Amino acid sequence: MTRNVRSATTVVAIIAVALAAAGCAESTGSGGATSSGSASGDIKIGAVLDITGAGASLGVPERQALEMLAAQVNSGGGVNGRKINLLIEDDQSTEAGAAKAASKLLSTDNVDLLLGASRTGPSLAMRPLAEAAKKPMISLAANQKIVEGSKWVFKTAQNDRVVIERLVGDMKANGYKNIAIARDASGFGEGIPEMLTEVGKDAGIKVVKVEKFAPDATDFTAQMVNIRAAKPDATLIWGIPPAASLAQVAYKQLGIKAPVYQSHGIGNQVFLDAAGASANGLRAALGKMLVADQLAGNDPQKPVVAKFISDYKAKYGQNPSTFAGHAYDGFTIAVAALKKAGTDPNKLRDAIESTSNSPGVSGVFTMTPTDHSGLTKEALVMVTVENGKWKVLDGPK
Repeated sequence: MTRNVRSATTVVAIIAVALAAAGCAESTGSGGATSSGSASGDIKIGAVLDITGAGASLGVPERQALEMLAAQVNSGGGVNGRKINLLIEDDQSTEAGAAKAASKLLSTDNVDLLLGASRTGPSLAMRPLAEAAKKPMISLAANQKIVEGSKWVFKTAQNDRVVIERLVGDMKANGYKNIAIARDASGFGEGIPEMLTEVGKDAGIKVVKVEKFAPDATDFTAQMVNIRAAKPDATLIWGIPPAASLAQVAYKQLGIKAPVYQSHGIGNQVFLDAAGASANGLRAALGKMLVADQLAGNDPQKPVVAKFISDYKAKYGQNPSTFAGHAYDGFTIAVAALKKAGTDPNKLRDAIESTSNSPGVSGVFTMTPTDHSGLTKEALVMVTVENGKWKVLDGPK
């Protein structure tokens, strides 16, 4: 049995057990806590994050953002006088770990709402548990499959489709038609070549080569040699650090001249530090927080982003990443809904779904019954890297 098959079998088994536990869960939490949906007592928010493992560069800043925000809300009197009890679990960047953590939070800790996971695969492992428990879940990951057809699951990272739409516009403007792709072999990269083919069809864009890499890969020579042989007009590397950084380095070391696009998974300092000079000149569609100082003064996100950056830097001594921003958005959307609806699961779900024209770090959110992401491609700007710093390509919106 291959490693991937064993992993998938393990996840399915864990989810099955967790679903059974969710179905048998009592309505009262552990330690005599008040029951879920009660109008009094602490509000329990559970978070499942990639704090260790391949996704740690996402999960660690997300944890820091959530801890900071929970402390701010509690110091201000809580939500309608109720304290937030933030319970964070490390999924170790695995689907099985995410399923176990979500099961614990839902069935044992009896949380009112779930945040996470940091990445697509773990989020997809959590989704059926939230649906079965009938508890709202807000993922911090990108793939639109996380929310497609879901009643209880929402997300804050920009959908991969709106990222592709932004990239296709730039490829078309530059006359790039034959595109090679090196993609993360996890759920984050699933469907990306097909999506680029679909979205790029009218622009005459076609995918001429697809290579895959493990999220924890360190050697990209074989993939990049194959891409070089395909002679693309441009190459899209779709992954997260450190793999995305190392792939960028390998691409440049092999002397490939075609320009590089990267996914929105590179939005942190970790990527720039690991990629070094090889990152200069790449193109990516990223959230506005990374270029906050380049935004127009009337941009509705600017005051939100500026305060978050200021608060985060004051507490942790560094600027937040876009992933910390996804956590900010998930938490603030949840708190706004809790203020409006309390912890009754159905009312809370409906309140999240009614989020409208709400400026956040990742964009201006408008959720609907058919759109549990709430962001369009206008939440993104095309950027490049110049001398190790992010620079807007298409000007502020």
